[in-house]
Amino acid sequence: MKALPILWKRLVDIGETCPRCSLTERNVRAAVDKLESAMQPLGIYPVLETRAIDDATFREAPAESNRIWIGGKPMEEWLGAQAGDSPCCEVCGDLPCRTMELHGQTYEAIPEDLIVKAAMIAASQLIAPGAATSASSSCSTSGCR
Repeated sequence: MKALPILWKRLVDIGETCPRCSLTERNVRAAVDKLESAMQPLGIYPVLETRAIDDATFREAPAESNRIWIGGKPMEEWLGAQAGDSPCCEVCGDLPCRTMELHGQTYEAIPEDLIVKAAMIAASQLIAPGAATSASSSCSTSGCR
């Protein structure tokens, strides 16, 4: 089985995050659940990693919060989207939070369906002609190979 890494980063300040990051977290976890069953017959499994960004790091690079990387690329690249920003809440303070713009629509929280779509596009790059797509590889608590 081949791993498809999905990395999601968000601001966590004194145990709190902003509302849009909270919603994106629910969406990214639901997307990964869907992707697990959808990709299993292809011999691919999504691996979600979440990283907390502290306030100091957020202040240096606010666009890194609420950012999703799939297969080593920003999610926007898979979809032909652009990153943007907008004011958020008291957790984020006076700095804008990341948004995603696609087909004239701005998303503050990243929707589950767009995460699934980007991951499926990324997964298609892992499928090589003639590659075995059997789920018969061995898996253990340390992962699949």
